[in-house]
Amino acid sequence: MEYINKLAENPYGKHIGNELKYVTDVLDSENRESRSNPYVGRLEDKFSKSIGAKYAIAHNSGTATLHTCLAAAGVGPGDEVISPAHTVIMCTFAILHQNATPVYADIEPDTFNIDPDDIERKITKRTKAIIAVHMHGLPCDMTRIMNIAKKHNIVVIEDSAQCVMGSINGKYTGLLGDMASFSFETKKHLSAGEGGMVITNNKKYATVVRKGGGLGYKTLAADQALRAILPEEFQNPNYKRHDTVGWNYRMNELTAAVALAQLERVKDLVSKRQKVAEFFLEAINDCDWLIPQKSPKGFTNTYWTFTILYFGDDRLSISWQEFWMKYKEMGGDGFYGGLSVVYQEPVISDGTYIDKICGSSNGVNLVFEGTCPNAESLQPRMMQFKTNYRNLNIAKVQAKILEDTIDFFRKI
Repeated sequence: MEYINKLAENPYGKHIGNELKYVTDVLDSENRESRSNPYVGRLEDKFSKSIGAKYAIAHNSGTATLHTCLAAAGVGPGDEVISPAHTVIMCTFAILHQNATPVYADIEPDTFNIDPDDIERKITKRTKAIIAVHMHGLPCDMTRIMNIAKKHNIVVIEDSAQCVMGSINGKYTGLLGDMASFSFETKKHLSAGEGGMVITNNKKYATVVRKGGGLGYKTLAADQALRAILPEEFQNPNYKRHDTVGWNYRMNELTAAVALAQLERVKDLVSKRQKVAEFFLEAINDCDWLIPQKSPKGFTNTYWTFTILYFGDDRLSISWQEFWMKYKEMGGDGFYGGLSVVYQEPVISDGTYIDKICGSSNGVNLVFEGTCPNAESLQPRMMQFKTNYRNLNIAKVQAKILEDTIDFFRKI
């Protein structure tokens, strides 16, 4: 690919897209084109077309996107929202901000994604929504999840923060549920420092998301943001602007400029991560105590991280920490452990969230420990290797260091 070829000529991995050009354009306050055709609107238009969705609404973060999606789904006090036990805590925070109750479903032991069977086991008459998180770059089993949701009349929100351009049988994630949330945080495939996007094909949901993230301005619509050059009626002292409650989740022009430049080469950015994952897969190919995340047939893994399970403690009596230290000692960048099981985070496990935000549990702490045994047993074994190397030669070196680390412990 052209992008991969350019990397060979670009050993330091500098940006090779239009980021600087677009940011400079925004900073040029005399540029009428950027004011009458804002970068936020240009980003929304290109994002919706790239994925194939009718509506795209830019936000200032991938947490804000989850919040407005839940609001659009009508989640409120007394409702329950199911999300995976192994994911970022922001899913739970968004649920709590709607004064709803989080319910955690277990994960599948091979894909590390939410288990549809456990989703169905945990549905009650209070279940309002499901947040299906595509972890580490691999899509969830959305066919099964949507069948369950339709049977019980439940809204499904895809959290595609780690899985832009992921797909199942050729259909992109984000188009498989009722709404989808994306993130442009600094480590994501599209890296704009911060920012996020909601997509949906449902006009009602899009309108609520748009107004909810845009301070409730009455002029907002599913496909209409506030223009950079505002209409004259805004200058009238009798003009009333807001007809609903909303938050200031709007994306700024500088973020949109960077995100747009990134989006222009998103397929190449994803392909590069997939290539890095190939290096790591080859490094562990004949190691039976390092087990990679399984990508089912027809599922396209975009490899936000290259995630494996470590069984060297059982097979070699070498702890996770010992392996990490040796990898670092041999020149490796290190790797991350799996995110904590959400309900084992202190803010959840000690009941802090009840007093601070959530009124739906009536002051009684919810007991989650032991409810998701796969997540609890697999999370301590996870190793997440970064795939966002701009220079593939550096990634090759890191994969070779992993291979050498494996060989070192084999010879002990």
